Amino acid sequence: MRLRGNDWPFRMVAVCALLCLAPAAHAQPAPRHPDEVTPLGVLRGKIAVLEIEALGMEPEPVARLEALFRMELERLAGQPLPTRRQIDRAIRSSSKLRACAGEDRCLAALGKKLGVDVVVTGNVGALGDSYILNIKAVDVATEKQFPKRIATPPLRGSPDELIEAVRVAAYDLLAPEQLLGSVMVLSDLVGAKVTVDGKNVGTTPLPRPIRNLKLGKHMISVEKKGYLPFTEEIDVRFQKTTQVVVRLIVEQSTEPAGVVIKRRPAPRRWYGSTWFLIGAGVTAVLAGAIIGSQLGGATVIDCQEDPAACM
Repeated sequence: MRLRGNDWPFRMVAVCALLCLAPAAHAQPAPRHPDEVTPLGVLRGKIAVLEIEALGMEPEPVARLEALFRMELERLAGQPLPTRRQIDRAIRSSSKLRACAGEDRCLAALGKKLGVDVVVTGNVGALGDSYILNIKAVDVATEKQFPKRIATPPLRGSPDELIEAVRVAAYDLLAPEQLLGSVMVLSDLVGAKVTVDGKNVGTTPLPRPIRNLKLGKHMISVEKKGYLPFTEEIDVRFQKTTQVVVRLIVEQSTEPAGVVIKRRPAPRRWYGSTWFLIGAGVTAVLAGAIIGSQLGGATVIDCQEDPAACM
């Protein structure tokens, strides 16, 4: 069948794979940034990747996607994978292998012929203008499939997004425990407590990224007394360091509603007591009465009638 629609995303991936990634397939791995979480060569066994089958689409973009997938598995294994020529030679050497239709025991037999520990195969199907990669892995020693198959979410968009989806699929299949990312919390405040999903990870400024976080959503909190707390849900991506810039705001100094504040009364002086005030009032009344009586009883002398009394 021919693919109906535009396959430009995979053509862009093909160009990127040929020009940027293909020369690195047989070269030494480039040094990685110290913030990256996953080391090279996390698998101890050898891997063989069979041809990825095209379902309802042109085989050329599928072959490019397969090449990209092989390169990522080489990084994961830390060593070269058997080439397509070596795999074809092993298949042609046995009539049983030529008739293999993807059964686990048949794939395990091919893996023994190639001298590998894991055989990976799958297909790519079209879904509208998107694509879905389905892959599985078979353990050669046990002749059994790995615990789960991998079906990527619909692949679309820029080559970078497609490449990341393929890389995640490779790790999810063979090394799911290595699907990790990191977060770097940046703050100009010293001594603020940083927690991830409720777990304390240190105080600002953090000397290094918070590593070994599983992919997906995580809750970041930054708190310090006297400042409004900062809480945000962030998305951790595969082998990426997500930066979170935090600027805490000073908390306003206000009394919370509904709180009764008890205040200590001012000390009372003796001259402000009730009995002192009553006594002072009575004394004033008595003094006024005495003065009035003295004034009322005074003798009036008429100097005209008795001039001698006025001398």
